[in-house]
Amino acid sequence: MDADARFDYDGPADLRAPIAAALARVVDPELALDIVDIGLVYAVHVGADALTVRMTMTSAACPVTDLIVEEVEQALAPLAPPGTPVRVDMVWEPPWTPERLSERARRFMGG
Repeated sequence: MDADARFDYDGPADLRAPIAAALARVVDPELALDIVDIGLVYAVHVGADALTVRMTMTSAACPVTDLIVEEVEQALAPLAPPGTPVRVDMVWEPPWTPERLSERARRFMGG
């Protein structure tokens, strides 16, 4: 499955692939996999007021949450329309489950 098909997207069509590629470069240091393959990204919305990423972590106690949020913001800032902030909405519903892993991530983790 393509990276940009692993999460819902609402925004300009020409930004979909660059946003998906930027998110796929953000790596969870604990799992050594990108956040798209792990299934942490639920949705991206590019609107007039913000570029918003709705995502989760594998656990509410994840010690690298702040680092990943910062990296997502940095990765997407150059792609956001001028004057549009990047926001990360951390959500816990629906909870992350291993079923969200991509096939590549499953193979990497030996599953």
